[in-house]
Amino acid sequence: MSVRFGRTRSPDEDSDGFLPPYPGVTFADELPRLPMGLLLEVAGSPSARVDRALVASPFDRTLEDFAALLSPAAGERLEELARASHRLTVARFGRTMRMYAPLYLSNECLSTCAYCGFARELPIARKTLSPEETLGEARHLLRQGFRSILLLTGEHERQTGVPFLEERIRLLAREVPQLAVEVQVWSEGEYRRLYEAGCEGVVIYQETYDLGSYAKVHLAGRKRRYRWRLLGPERAARAGMRRVGIGALFGLHESWREEAIAVAAHARFLMKRYWRSQVTVSVPRMRPSAAGYRPTSLISDQELAQLVCALRLFLPDAGLVLSTREVPELRDGLMRIGITHVSAGSHTEPGGYEHPEEAAGQFEIADLRSPGDVAARLRELGYDPVWEDWARVTPRVAASLAGPG
Repeated sequence: MSVRFGRTRSPDEDSDGFLPPYPGVTFADELPRLPMGLLLEVAGSPSARVDRALVASPFDRTLEDFAALLSPAAGERLEELARASHRLTVARFGRTMRMYAPLYLSNECLSTCAYCGFARELPIARKTLSPEETLGEARHLLRQGFRSILLLTGEHERQTGVPFLEERIRLLAREVPQLAVEVQVWSEGEYRRLYEAGCEGVVIYQETYDLGSYAKVHLAGRKRRYRWRLLGPERAARAGMRRVGIGALFGLHESWREEAIAVAAHARFLMKRYWRSQVTVSVPRMRPSAAGYRPTSLISDQELAQLVCALRLFLPDAGLVLSTREVPELRDGLMRIGITHVSAGSHTEPGGYEHPEEAAGQFEIADLRSPGDVAARLRELGYDPVWEDWARVTPRVAASLAGPG
């Protein structure tokens, strides 16, 4: 069985009723076409054909191969998977690790998500940073060495909508070389406005790709629109965003393997269709928050390591992102087998870098090491921390070195 994406369809209107027809195939069209039942059979098999998946060319592996790499049979060969993943990561990315930091601008939210510490009904301390506070937080991160900052907010269209984000992005773009956003999902035109203001990346976790599970945990607000969110990365890429990040929040849906197959298929679709944008995949697990949500199932540390290896072997050129949700020992191990982007010293509450405890955070942090400590540990492991993406500035530097004429 070789799983391939279709290429043509008759465009029809989005189910939300307010989008124009999409040209050609979207991932919303492709997702229900995946032979998920057959793929899950392979992923759950204790005798899956792991050898075939391991020896296949990195650029010829199919979704069936990926499913085999998720199987219990592959789990018994985790050290072999880790060695193959490490070799491929070093071959494609070198011994480097890109560093970034989250900067929460607001925890105001009008959505009700059962698992989120920002949910609108929660009696938490709310805060939205002023322009001066925003600059103060960013300068704190710049002093620590960061040059790549991810801006985050809750979902409050009036208080933290596009005009708010444009203002903050223009303010920060004067001092911060690389800005991305992880905020509520916008239209293509609105993403273009953010791009023109100085934003170059968008991160959108689908949270869960299973429609039933999605409806159970997204109870009110704009985030209930499953398809609108699913197509957000494509709108961001069409708007010109240089980097597009996706991911599933493991613990929301009972089957972690089903989520893994969906997110891997989504990443490959984006990489083929929107090849001008760099695609990254995050692998976050549920963490405690003010919402008190308890996941129905947990993905173990060993299964998370297996997932990272499988994603690397299936997506050789995708960035794999790991946040401070995980404990230091596990992060150190995963950084050696396939992760290429990490955060460090993170705070998930607005103003948390300079004035912690003035507002509530989105979830608890597990790796409390400082950015300097994480960078030092990376060097001990034989990796170079990369604070800025030189691919962006190289043409400018080359031009300046060339001089006039």
